[in-house]
Amino acid sequence: MVPRAEAQFFPGFGTNSPQYEMIDRETGRSIGPVGRRGLISGSPVPRSQVSFDGRKYAPGSIVINTSERRLYLVQNESSALRYGIGVGRDGFRWSGTHKVTAKREWPDWVPPEAMLKRQPNLPRHMKGGPENPLGARALYLGSTIYRIHGSNEPDTIGEAVSSGCFRMANEDVIDLYERVPVGATVHVLN
Repeated sequence: MVPRAEAQFFPGFGTNSPQYEMIDRETGRSIGPVGRRGLISGSPVPRSQVSFDGRKYAPGSIVINTSERRLYLVQNESSALRYGIGVGRDGFRWSGTHKVTAKREWPDWVPPEAMLKRQPNLPRHMKGGPENPLGARALYLGSTIYRIHGSNEPDTIGEAVSSGCFRMANEDVIDLYERVPVGATVHVLN
């Protein structure tokens, strides 16, 4: 029997380090990134199609409900795709409306100055890749320091642990990344 998925090499976005993703042989779509310990995936909150009152949001908009720890991709006025997310811990939650201003595959990570002051042992720069805390994809929000991004710690999905970014399981952020264009509106409800 031929395996359904295989690891394939992809050049990292703006990096010289090797990046690998599991690719479904039948569809050619990414299943998720591969790290040294295997497939980095497994959201404790499964993605699902749900009923949603989207009358005040345009289709294609993202609505983040931080108290629910869920992200909704509005499909129409009555339904949305719902994803589990990790949100900012106490003192790091925020609300507002922004646009997706950029998207990156295997993004590099540069911790903001405020984070470095709190945690001086952090690296000043980390190349994108399976071990990077930003995971497989990132969607940048307005001119803020915040992103919707993957995570190499899927057990934090559904928790309040970040410094204000929204974490997703890598397979979920890959799915969202493919569905959402630059310019999409993101509503963060706190």
